[in-house]
Amino acid sequence: MRPPHPPEPERAAEVRRRFGDEARAERPDLAVLCLLVGAAADGDLDEAGMDAAQIELDRLAGLLPFRPGGPRSWAAAIGELLGGRCEFRGSPGDYQRLRSSLLHEVLRRRRGLPILLSVVWMEVARRAGAPVYGVALPGHFVVGFGPPEQQVLADPFDGGRVLTGSDAELLVAGATGAPLDPAMLSPAEPLDVVMRILNNIRAWAAARPERSDVSLWAVELALLLPSHPARLRYERAQLLVQRGDFLGGAVELDAYADVVVAVDEAAAERVRRQAHAARAMLN
Repeated sequence: MRPPHPPEPERAAEVRRRFGDEARAERPDLAVLCLLVGAAADGDLDEAGMDAAQIELDRLAGLLPFRPGGPRSWAAAIGELLGGRCEFRGSPGDYQRLRSSLLHEVLRRRRGLPILLSVVWMEVARRAGAPVYGVALPGHFVVGFGPPEQQVLADPFDGGRVLTGSDAELLVAGATGAPLDPAMLSPAEPLDVVMRILNNIRAWAAARPERSDVSLWAVELALLLPSHPARLRYERAQLLVQRGDFLGGAVELDAYADVVVAVDEAAAERVRRQAHAARAMLN
């Protein structure tokens, strides 16, 4: 099976427009945003495919028992369904696949990165009425159930295994070498989850220079989020130049220089020289 490839320009523009609208909504829908990321990645994902993914999430939620009890009971019930009966989980090889970051593919393959598997857990559990949210531990995304004083963590990448306090500490220590900060256990906002997914996709593409097309659409979606690092504009400019759009890249470089000149004149001047060099490539 060939890797996913972005859609035709007209469809890509429509996906970006809808993504931007959803990101600016009063209550952004995480599943919709993730499916739009999938549509930006995979030209084969049409409206029927997006609807089918939503229907599958509804179907899975319908398989859960009616209100099994407190946070630990919810975590156990959802883990038994998704990690046990349905065999959703991850493996080291999933980090090498773009499909592992696309919700519709994770639903189809039942394999994915920790954050996408967590999205499946969250969306299924939310539909069933569970008190669920994402927890963005450094290096490893998990899900949480219940209020802070009763919080139960589960690891969808490991089939929904319920974590002890020491498990969470080990995950953080392995990723950062630092102790667990209680602030790390706070619920993650939908837009923060989407930005982390896009960061994962950008990292995947950065290791594969031949997939600069993936880097470009991932950066362009990230730029549509209400809060994003200004440096993403510089990254987009570099990608445009790399892909042969020298004039477009130069315009973006100049625009980025205008942003940074107030805090770092030397950096702004370096960027302007890069813009000049990009325009020179047109000759």
